[in-house]
Amino acid sequence: MRGHIILSHGLDSSPDATKISALAARAEAQGWRAQRPDFRACDGNGYAGAVVPRVTQLREAIAACDTPPVLVGSSMGAFASALASLDAPVAALFLLATPPGIPGFAQALDLRPGVPAVLVHGWRDEVCPVAAVQAFAAQRQLPLLLLDDDHRLLASMAPIAAQFDALLGALA
Repeated sequence: MRGHIILSHGLDSSPDATKISALAARAEAQGWRAQRPDFRACDGNGYAGAVVPRVTQLREAIAACDTPPVLVGSSMGAFASALASLDAPVAALFLLATPPGIPGFAQALDLRPGVPAVLVHGWRDEVCPVAAVQAFAAQRQLPLLLLDDDHRLLASMAPIAAQFDALLGALA
């Protein structure tokens, strides 16, 4: 086994979400162990109320890993993954449709310096403005793949999969 990947779905979604399921299957086909926590119980607390329980659940999952995992997240899952990386050992981050902040939650998007991270975002994201993600990536000199897609990024699975494969290949 190459390592462990924890994939986090977005708010009002599930571990069986299209992108998360496709990336989990891709990782497993390459010899990675994929874990998809279920955050639906956290999400009943609303946007701001979902963050801390998600981050706590992620930190527990990270602590149970033998080696630092790769964290993959979509939307709220990306935000929680980034915050979980601040004080937990992670090998890398792959963040999709990442919000720069959560309305009503005091802490903005952040991640630990030195942790490899790739951001993927849609030019037409109607939930998370692209300019804020561009500024975040530029400030930290992070790779940012911008796609002609909306928040769900469902029309862009091929380039997302290629970028994901590149990250996993670099870590192998």
